[in-house]
Amino acid sequence: MNTNKKNSAAQNRLASTSKFLSLVLRHQPGLIGLVLDEAGWTPVNELLSKCAAAGHVLSREALEEIVRSSDKQRFALSEDGTRIRANQGHSVPVDLGLPPLAPPAVLLHGTTKRFLPSILAQGLARRARHHVHLSESASTATAVGARRGDAVLLKVDAARMHADGHVFHRSANGVWLTDAVPAQYLSLAEALQ
Repeated sequence: MNTNKKNSAAQNRLASTSKFLSLVLRHQPGLIGLVLDEAGWTPVNELLSKCAAAGHVLSREALEEIVRSSDKQRFALSEDGTRIRANQGHSVPVDLGLPPLAPPAVLLHGTTKRFLPSILAQGLARRARHHVHLSESASTATAVGARRGDAVLLKVDAARMHADGHVFHRSANGVWLTDAVPAQYLSLAEALQ
C-alpha cells in the first residue's frame, strides 16, 4: 500500500473513532458501560478499556491525536491528562460549569434550506441537546449547515438577546451556547462567507 493510501486509511480510522467517541461522550455513555461525572468527565483509562471491550480498540496516543487534531475541538483532556470529556453538544445531563458571558454583537447559525421556514417562524430550539450552538465564524456555521444539505446562514442579534436577558456561554472550543434563539432575533445573513 502506498503512503497516501496508508495516510488516508489512518485518517478515516481516526474520523470514525472520533464519531464513536462523540456518541459515547455526548449521547450514549451507557452503550459501552461508561459513566460520566456531573461535569461530563470520565477517566481516560476507563474509556480506553471500555472502547476496546466494545470492539473499538484505541491507543492512548491515538486518543490524544484525536483530541489535538479534531477540526472542531470536540473533546478536552483534563490538565493532568487523566480525564476526558466532550466540550459541548451533550444530550445526557451534564453541567460543563461554563460562566455566563456577554456575546459578540452578532453570532451565526448554519442550517439547511428545508428547516428555514420553521426556524424563521419558531426560532432555534435546543431540541435533544442542552443548548443551541452558535458561531462567530461564517465558515464554521456554513460547514455545520452543509452537513445535512444546502447550507443557509442565519444571523443572530446576540447583543439584543443579551440585553433582553438571554444568557450565553462559550465552550472551551469557542462555540457559543444559549438555551434558545427566539425568531425575533434571527435574520438571513446577506451572503455565505
